[in-house]
Amino acid sequence: MARVYVGLGSNLGRRAEAIQEACERMVARGATLVALSPLYETEPWGLVNQPRFINAACAVEVPWPPLETLHILKRIEREMGRAPAARYGPRIIDLDILLFDRIHLVTDRLTIPHPGMLDRATVLLPLADIAADLVHPVTGRNIREHLQALGEITGIAPYPPGLPPQC
Repeated sequence: MARVYVGLGSNLGRRAEAIQEACERMVARGATLVALSPLYETEPWGLVNQPRFINAACAVEVPWPPLETLHILKRIEREMGRAPAARYGPRIIDLDILLFDRIHLVTDRLTIPHPGMLDRATVLLPLADIAADLVHPVTGRNIREHLQALGEITGIAPYPPGLPPQC
């Protein structure tokens, strides 16, 4: 079994329930849920004119290799109603492989570790809740250190109660 860290996000529909459902669907396919972070409400990243996200991270143990794991996560997204749309646009569910054991993998379909994870508090904060001491296989620094390197974090709040109303 491989230990995989997955980033979860949703900004359409019943956001928190979508995160829970995605975890349940992973388990139904044979993954073992090891840990699930608290939920965070976050400002959109990339395309900012869209609803706020709920973000989380989970650790799962899976019997599949990386590309099969990606295939399963993308199938879960489609089953939950995610359709092709604008990059960084609104979505009912987003499942990203952040880390997969200690491997470093670059293919045309998948890059592990996730290439944008170290720049995004929306990924590092929930990941630090479940794996703060986990060492990034490329940088050699742990998740806590990467989170601290981001400096002041804004636009993220525990969910519920969430962020103040948008202006």
